[in-house]
Amino acid sequence: MGYGGQGMATLTPWIGVFDRTINENPHDGLYLAYIFNSARTAVTLTLQQGITSLSDTYGKGARLHRYLTAQSQTLRGALRPKLAERWQDALTLHVEPKHWRPRSYEKANVAARRYEIDRLPSDEGLTADLDEAVQLLRDAAAVDRFWLKTPKDDEPVIEYLPVEARHGDDPFDPLSGFRAKSSDSYYVDIQGGRQERTKEHEALLLRFAHHAVACGYTPLTQGMHPRDVVLRHRDVPGQDWLVEGKTVKAEKEYLAVREAVGQLYEYRHFYYEKRKKHAPHLIALFTADIGDYADYLETLDITSVWERSGGWGGSRLAVEWGLAK
Repeated sequence: MGYGGQGMATLTPWIGVFDRTINENPHDGLYLAYIFNSARTAVTLTLQQGITSLSDTYGKGARLHRYLTAQSQTLRGALRPKLAERWQDALTLHVEPKHWRPRSYEKANVAARRYEIDRLPSDEGLTADLDEAVQLLRDAAAVDRFWLKTPKDDEPVIEYLPVEARHGDDPFDPLSGFRAKSSDSYYVDIQGGRQERTKEHEALLLRFAHHAVACGYTPLTQGMHPRDVVLRHRDVPGQDWLVEGKTVKAEKEYLAVREAVGQLYEYRHFYYEKRKKHAPHLIALFTADIGDYADYLETLDITSVWERSGGWGGSRLAVEWGLAK
């Protein structure tokens, strides 16, 4: 789909690229677009939020721009960190403030790569970039489904024990009991002290939640604080899979593993053993392969799952449970 203007030529023509499983309407939702600047000297491949429908609610000025900027920040938190780092170009279209639509495109940008017209990459390079952009679109579309809320530092977090049979607001939606948080870091107070939750941590949990749904599980966060995620499966009633996510820093896999072990054992004790509930399966979730530590965790009855290019890896039990290949 392309846009050259209605009635008169637009200052910033664009070509849209849509994933039909996500959205086919540039007026609302998320899509990809190649947008030319007003001088036609550059074109930017951008992950965009639809602005036309939003303008009916927020107008065409500052209120709309504030909303789009906030949403862009939240959506960026759902992107794969290493991939998102390569998509931080600004979308600058060089238009006057009176041109509300291209000005809103600039604010609606979630991730972008800019090309100078006289120095375009090869066809192979452009194709590779588009493939990456499609992955970014899918990651952002995942978080766009949820209500995102970050607790403030001074805001108490209250846990209500859920009715056992109730997983969420909509029993037909496997993600109705899962709520992602925003891209900003925040803190939670747990038995072991105060811990920071980061952008990468929350994005990992979000991606894993969608993976778990595809594998037949229902991910839950509502009523589960401070646990990261609890999985349930319709074919195994009464069984929880307790998931603790950790970011892995280069050559410091041992730190992520130690933290995961401590928290999984602590949560199992306080939320299952002391309440005389059926023991959960334990899953340590990581942003990267943890090498030999996967075998070590198996000796502690902890299954490990990690993110890798093109999918998810994991230890023996993770494969048996259908959560890894």
